[in-house]
Amino acid sequence: MTCDTWQPKIDAYLDNELPEADVRDVASHLRSCASCSSEALARSELKRSIHLAAKSYVPDPEFRKRIQNTVSPKVAGRSWNWAWTAGTAFAMILLVIAGSLLWTRQIQQQQIIGELTDLHVATLASANRVEVVSSDRHTVKPWFQGKVPFTFNVPELQGSQFELIGGKVTYLDQNPGAELLFGVRKHLLSVFIFKDSPELDRALGSNGQMRKLSFNLASWSDNGLRYLVVTDAARSDVNDLHARFAEAAR
Repeated sequence: MTCDTWQPKIDAYLDNELPEADVRDVASHLRSCASCSSEALARSELKRSIHLAAKSYVPDPEFRKRIQNTVSPKVAGRSWNWAWTAGTAFAMILLVIAGSLLWTRQIQQQQIIGELTDLHVATLASANRVEVVSSDRHTVKPWFQGKVPFTFNVPELQGSQFELIGGKVTYLDQNPGAELLFGVRKHLLSVFIFKDSPELDRALGSNGQMRKLSFNLASWSDNGLRYLVVTDAARSDVNDLHARFAEAAR
């Protein structure tokens, strides 16, 4: 197939809208075609820039309150039982607060998942996927010293199907972190590591598994660090790598 055949599929690939079989075919082509890889990376960076810019224009709670007060119907000339009205109003307030917290958590979770998925796709599309290229964990770990404000352990992979490809510095909401790239049976797994924070903990929880179309994701917190895996590999591979990181952190 020519690039004219593949390039119309790039946007759907970046938006995770392709069937799994097509995802594998496009990913394989991007690995071998410098022109399409460059185009995919440019589109991914544009998509991420738009995603980040959108966060600057999220209405604050005070703005929402003003709009709500403006459009709320005015009820006059009615007599209500004060106790019943107060109790009902309090219950409604609790429901609104609970719903708002749940909605906010879901929005934050989707933003984080979307950004990390974009970073993973950008890595797949890049001709230079990592900044430190090595299968030796004793080479990769020291490379991050002074580049990220924390330290972490890279798991032992001897006897497993995983291969450490390397790593690079990445950013989530302008906070520096590490992205480690692993391979397993022709699939790639990005493991993102950041300092944990109340915002990440509220959005992702202490330990969770998610799926975004063709990607499997997992998140967990350990020793003040937040780990997130993004891959199109099987869920069992994600669980296996999670267990190896947990063992390395002990």
